[in-house]
Amino acid sequence: MEKKRKLSLPAQIFIGMFAGIVLGYFLIGHGDFTTTWIKPIGTIYINLLKFLVVPVVLFSICDGVISLKDLKRVGSVGLKTFVYYMFTTALAVVIGLVLANAFSGFFAPLPSAELGALEYEAKTSPSIMQVIVNIFPDNLFKPMVNADMLPVIVISILFGAGILAAGEKGEKIGELVNCMQEVVMNVMMMIIKITPIGVFCLMTDVVAVNGASVIGRLALVIGVAYMGYILHVVIVYGLSVKFLAGMSPIAFFKVLAPAMICAFTTTSSNATLPLNIECCNKMGAEPEISSFVLPLGATINMDGTAIYQAVATIFIACCYSIDLTLADMAMVVLTATLASVGTAGVSGAGMIMLAMVLTTIGIPVEGIAIIAGVDKIFDMGRTCLNITGDATCALFISRLEKNKKAAASKAA
Repeated sequence: MEKKRKLSLPAQIFIGMFAGIVLGYFLIGHGDFTTTWIKPIGTIYINLLKFLVVPVVLFSICDGVISLKDLKRVGSVGLKTFVYYMFTTALAVVIGLVLANAFSGFFAPLPSAELGALEYEAKTSPSIMQVIVNIFPDNLFKPMVNADMLPVIVISILFGAGILAAGEKGEKIGELVNCMQEVVMNVMMMIIKITPIGVFCLMTDVVAVNGASVIGRLALVIGVAYMGYILHVVIVYGLSVKFLAGMSPIAFFKVLAPAMICAFTTTSSNATLPLNIECCNKMGAEPEISSFVLPLGATINMDGTAIYQAVATIFIACCYSIDLTLADMAMVVLTATLASVGTAGVSGAGMIMLAMVLTTIGIPVEGIAIIAGVDKIFDMGRTCLNITGDATCALFISRLEKNKKAAASKAA
């Protein structure tokens, strides 16, 4: 007798979202009831997301630095890879912000009277120099307690580098960090598994309090995000493959198609990694390069997530009638770029990093509830974009290393 197939998590989330929309529709006008009895369950889910932000960033980034192993041996390749990933991620955030601002006029704010306790009070933005100074912590634990993410990222990088510099004495600590990251990843998966319940409760309250009009705006924000994904693939990756990797973009996408489809359906960069390595090796990437660059990319290169964070940040800000300044936009670029380093290559992790970006510029994290129900739709596109960026980097670095070897042979 065959076992009954369980619904996939994306299916469960969609069911939770639509069930919340339907129940919320019938409870329009009874917002007090949903806010008192249903929304608190969703708030628990949001609190768990907030709770997980610091440990995910701390251990994921630290473990990513440690994975470089001998920095002297891989320093050249590691630096080039890191610079490439950070550059393309910054471009992704800019593309997301430009598109989101272009369509921000269509992102109508939610009625302030119905936001209740979630109303936002504008804060004075610090100067650029003060922001830079604040990135470097004067206390180990204060940034973690206050969920001040930029200093936490600096702490993670410094400890990762220190563990490597300590040699054999640091290996045990490195193993502990790796184990802690595994524990945090499992906790994250536990929290992601209750997403359907959290989405159902949050969506019920959102629709009951704000009416059915909130539903239409979701289709627009998804469209803007996917427009950003497509532009990034065509412009940034297309030009990179053509001029940096020295191959035809059409041939590149044709060979990489299986990995892109796998990423789109599994929504996991890590799950797609073996297939991505195989595709890159078929395109001429050196095996030792692809085996180093691609796993590193699955950890720190999240261009799709960066676009998602930029678009979602502007959208949620508009829902709260928050006007972001140029300084705020610069903080989004910086924070989203650095946050992408701490985004695990597993399904659903983007929302946790979005919570970090919102916290940094003072937008209520509760706004995630508005888009949580359709996060899987965002996730499919952004994961596909992420692994495509990893592949372009592997081919580019391989070409640089081949040219370097050729030059050394001629000189000899």
